[in-house]
Amino acid sequence: MAYSAFRGMKPFSQLLFTAFIAVSVFLIFQFATAIIAIPVFGFQQVMGLLNGVNMADPGTIRMLKFFQISQSVSLFIVPSLLASWLLFENTPEALCLNRPVKGIPAILVIFLVFMVNPFINFLGGINSEFHLPEFLKGLEDWMRNAEETAGSLTEAFLKVEGVGGLIFNLFMVAVLPALGEELLFRGVIQKILTDMTRNHHWGIWISAALFSALHMQFFGFIPRLLLGAMFGYLLVWSGSLWLPILAHFINNATAVIALWLIDKGVISSAIEDFGTGWEYWYYALPSLVIGIFILIIIRQQVQKVPETISDKPEME
Repeated sequence: MAYSAFRGMKPFSQLLFTAFIAVSVFLIFQFATAIIAIPVFGFQQVMGLLNGVNMADPGTIRMLKFFQISQSVSLFIVPSLLASWLLFENTPEALCLNRPVKGIPAILVIFLVFMVNPFINFLGGINSEFHLPEFLKGLEDWMRNAEETAGSLTEAFLKVEGVGGLIFNLFMVAVLPALGEELLFRGVIQKILTDMTRNHHWGIWISAALFSALHMQFFGFIPRLLLGAMFGYLLVWSGSLWLPILAHFINNATAVIALWLIDKGVISSAIEDFGTGWEYWYYALPSLVIGIFILIIIRQQVQKVPETISDKPEME
């Protein structure tokens, strides 16, 4: 049984309602998570977060991973399912979860993620060199410090010894974000924005911008924007959310595994910066060309824009 009271909302109201659900569920879950964390990790450990994060303390890192998982579930997965249940008649169909991914497009998507990586790194290097006007220097310093802190925390999260720790990190950093973020940004928000603008291109790019902005990593905004747009087109072309979920998972899982192998000395740390910087344009250019070529093949493989996405007339 589903409630139908919210089914008649206009797209803009749906967007605001979805944001309200996300914030409400997130706050409730985070409060519950903090309550649960007290007996699990200890009162002093939890209260210690008020004085800053001690990244050298394994207990603190374990507790932050607990909060990270709660955040992925409460900010993305639960709100997406709840909003779609309240707003749309058929949740699996509305979220494009009812269409399986075929073998050839799935393989091509995996190949695509690896091939575009040098171009994404190249854009990331350029984006990191952006500077705000001098009168906003204080804001820029805060943004860079925030990114450095987030980077240090991610490094602490991913530094594990055994295979068990690697598998847990893959679940936390690859599985949950790929599922949750695609459910929210492509499954719900992109659908609403497409209905609002009556144009799936606008829906894709606006939701990709929101997707990138929510990560609060300002000097990586452009590459994440393009990744979000790529995920969006994969959904529109295939009619299946599982294809962008797969692409998102491969993108995140590759980074997790690479950092683990670097920490073990199996591969060189230079791979992290492969393609980063203007001097690597000769890697970025073929990466872009090959990526576009693979995208064209993927679109041909899935053949047409599904009716569930393209049934609205477009206003160019």
